[in-house]
Amino acid sequence: MQFPIRATDAPRFSAALPEACDVVVVGAGVAGVMSAYYLAKAGRRVVLLEKGRVAGEQSSRNWGWIRQQGRDPAELPIMMEAMRLWEGLADELGPDLGFARCGVAYLSDRPGAMDGFEAWVTLARAHGLESHLLGRAQLAAAVPHRTNWVGGLITPSDARAEPFVAVPMLAGLAEKAGVTIIEGCAVRALDLAAGKVAGVVTEKGRIRAGQVLVAAGAWSSLFLRRHGLALPQLLVRSSVAQTAPMPEITQISAVDDVFAWRRRLDGGYTLAPGTSHDFYLGPDALRHFLKYVPQMRRDLSKTAIHPRAPAAGWPDGWFTSRHWAEDRESPFERMRVLDPPPNRIYLNNVTRAFARAFPSLGAPKLIRSWAGMIDVLPDTVPVLDAAPIAGLYVATGLSGHGFGIGPGVGRVMAALMTGAPPGHDLTRFRWKRFTDGSKIDLGPTF
Repeated sequence: MQFPIRATDAPRFSAALPEACDVVVVGAGVAGVMSAYYLAKAGRRVVLLEKGRVAGEQSSRNWGWIRQQGRDPAELPIMMEAMRLWEGLADELGPDLGFARCGVAYLSDRPGAMDGFEAWVTLARAHGLESHLLGRAQLAAAVPHRTNWVGGLITPSDARAEPFVAVPMLAGLAEKAGVTIIEGCAVRALDLAAGKVAGVVTEKGRIRAGQVLVAAGAWSSLFLRRHGLALPQLLVRSSVAQTAPMPEITQISAVDDVFAWRRRLDGGYTLAPGTSHDFYLGPDALRHFLKYVPQMRRDLSKTAIHPRAPAAGWPDGWFTSRHWAEDRESPFERMRVLDPPPNRIYLNNVTRAFARAFPSLGAPKLIRSWAGMIDVLPDTVPVLDAAPIAGLYVATGLSGHGFGIGPGVGRVMAALMTGAPPGHDLTRFRWKRFTDGSKIDLGPTF
């Protein structure tokens, strides 16, 4: 398989469209794949539909971190469960998954950052998680470097995997569990009867189903808006690069204010800007402006704002259709895979920062670069809930935290949809929090 995954790649999952099932899952990123898997394990007949390719968008384009560290307090229990699930999945699928407990560290050259790190250690300790601070000496031993980091925070049990390999492997596991997976099959609309979900309308025909889960990542808000459901989800671009094979610095994955890294199975590193990202203005950005004011106050200095999307047909493009007929081509067919260009300025800064930190290795040779669009919500935590249409559920807005927590999200959504106890307090992730007058309670930055 070539990377990035593109719409021109040969489909791997080409089942025939059935007439009916129990659940349709819209979107084959990690959240959709794992929700479908656990629904099938619970005995449901599940059809997983993907307009482009499994994991073609952010689920394969992320850093590859599987981290408990730095999670929102409400997310942390789900993430700790997800870590256990990853371990079991790795035992079942083998080393190609790329799962390894390597530790994740946050590093800083700002003494004030240590106060925030210390607060996290207190929270982690309350959950039985072994996070601890790194002083200068400990940091030098863990990550030999020549930069001005004053200290850091590490969770040794945090892990990594190879996203563009792992998520298709998980889809294969879901198929084995009985999930019908169809790539290149866009869902154009919900099929509604008496105000309830009766199935979906796809480009290949209708499927009857009593439940639908929208786990469409960057496209969720556009899909839901067609049915009168306003979700204040926006997108930011995250740029990433792959180096040629090079000597190992450390097994630990880490990030500071300028760059992040992860050791890869192929002997290179995945590198990315530590906190910088891009934002494209569009109609939804104006529509939801007030809800994002708290986040902008915190994160605007890290954000490059562009007046319009880089290509026609963007989910929040100025001229992207918000209304379409069920029997006509939809925006999801016009852009099968969201494949934005990376920000070269950011990546150049990353390579220079890497060379400064590790002068014995010098500037890394980048052999591939890409970008993905992260689906964010005003408080940077997801919606995991039933929607206001009977039979409709939503798992979206994972805000850059989705790859690692994906198995946990899938298990929780399957429980919600089958009436089983979810095992966690999901109040934080409710659909109505953006309309019931609740104050925007910011989670961790992405």
